[in-house]
Amino acid sequence: MEQEQEHRRDEWEQKIVQRIRNRDEQALREMIDHYGGLLKAIVYRHLPGSLQDREECLDDVLIAVWNHIASFDQERNSFKQWIAAVAKYRAIDYRRRWVKENERRAAGEPDTHRLHDTRHDEASLRSETDEVLAHLPEQERRLFEQYYLDGVPVREIAQEHQVKESWIHNKLSRGRKKLKKIGISRNGVEHE
Repeated sequence: MEQEQEHRRDEWEQKIVQRIRNRDEQALREMIDHYGGLLKAIVYRHLPGSLQDREECLDDVLIAVWNHIASFDQERNSFKQWIAAVAKYRAIDYRRRWVKENERRAAGEPDTHRLHDTRHDEASLRSETDEVLAHLPEQERRLFEQYYLDGVPVREIAQEHQVKESWIHNKLSRGRKKLKKIGISRNGVEHE
């Protein structure tokens, strides 16, 4: 009986993943109906602050699932585990921003124009970063996103992928070399 339920859940997850990959918005709604409580619990556990911050983070989690569904690998994790990891790391990222914002407020009122420009610059930078990372194979791109963009420690990435930390360092190093080889450095495009 338990194996049958697990099999049905696996089939359901595979169908939902495929439908999200096919840009079926109803599939995203069904995922929210099924896993929304889990995602909310994870975000609330890792993100202090206002309800608005938490809701914004949850929205960002759903957008990340929608935009990065191609990086989901059912051989590595279940869909449930993958979306839980997305929620956790997005919440941690939001918490970092929340802490920085509170530090700014403690030092005095922030310049709202500067904050708006910073958000615009971050969005532009993220877009450029995605273009750069598109030159890497999917697995290395995911590792780069986790380590460099989401700030996940190598130890946690290694645990998630069930590999040694040295393997992660090696993949990151090879990825940097590949990017450099095609003319992309940390500071932009290299001209030869």
